[in-house]
Amino acid sequence: MQIGLNYNYASNSSYYDKTQKNNAEQENTENTNSQNKDSKQNNEQTQMINGVELTIQQVQQVRELQSIDRNVKAHEAAHQAAGGGLAGAASFSYTRGPDNQMYATAGEVPIRMQKGRTPEETIANARQVVAAAMAPADPSPQDYKVAANALKMEFEARAEATKLKAQEAQEKKEENEEKQENLDINNQDSKDNFEETQANKDFKNFIGKIYQQNSQNNPINFSLVS
Repeated sequence: MQIGLNYNYASNSSYYDKTQKNNAEQENTENTNSQNKDSKQNNEQTQMINGVELTIQQVQQVRELQSIDRNVKAHEAAHQAAGGGLAGAASFSYTRGPDNQMYATAGEVPIRMQKGRTPEETIANARQVVAAAMAPADPSPQDYKVAANALKMEFEARAEATKLKAQEAQEKKEENEEKQENLDINNQDSKDNFEETQANKDFKNFIGKIYQQNSQNNPINFSLVS
């Protein structure tokens, strides 16, 4: 699953409302009284920015856009650096400033919320997603949401790892019990064989002694008949 770590500076800035209002007022002034506008511009201090002559108010708007651009790009760069191989390329939304330059005012970095082949890999991935989401100095609401989902994935992976370890321990216990049982059977068979061998040996010795005693007390004579 791929989700986006995004940052929209516009929601935290009043620049757009101010710009739209100022532009509307400026257009109305231009359409209704161009001569008054020309007279005002002659008396108003201006400054050249990027080859465009701007009023002091417009210069302030450009400075604000430049600051927003830096913040947005730094925010997404932090996501990318912490996300590593799980993070994709950053994309940006741009706004044209009074100087006709394009400034980034929103950005997004896609990041893969993927499970690993093992619970341990899933835990590692989840931790990296959390690190990526919380890397910027000012995480967005979406960043917090992504981090929360990653933490949930880590908790689920931990529960699965605990379950697997318990199963492995039970299987190991049963395997050891089976080995011990087989060992006990083999030991018992060896003991039984030893006792049987010893009994046969004792019986043979007993028969030998009796035969020897009988031979001494009752000599046996053999005769050959032709």
